[in-house]
Amino acid sequence: QVRLVESGGGSVQPGGSIRLSCVASELTFRGNCLAWFRWAPGKVREGLARIYVGQTAVGTWYADSVKGRFTISHDNANNTLYLQMNSLKPEDSTMYYCAARGDYCATSPDDYTYWGQGTQVTVSS
Repeated sequence: QVRLVESGGGSVQPGGSIRLSCVASELTFRGNCLAWFRWAPGKVREGLARIYVGQTAVGTWYADSVKGRFTISHDNANNTLYLQMNSLKPEDSTMYYCAARGDYCATSPDDYTYWGQGTQVTVSS
């Protein structure tokens, strides 16, 4: 049973930093796309960052809204996905989710098979 569990959310001041983690169980990173989304109540899920682990290379993608501020990475040793978030803004406040699919990366959240439970990030003074 594949399971994704996010952690690391919390409260931070504008301009601050936080790192989210997503531990994957029963899922091998190679050949999969792993992604971070944020999903505010009443809003469509927004893709933030994606990473695909191939045999010889790793590819990444970032949304314009987070490019230069957020960094997606993974640790093969402990099967964990990370999202390092710097220069945080109040508009970054919402629930953050990790997701995975057993294929190349896709844009639509509907194409992702596995989802975590989410972790809350609040950016305020």
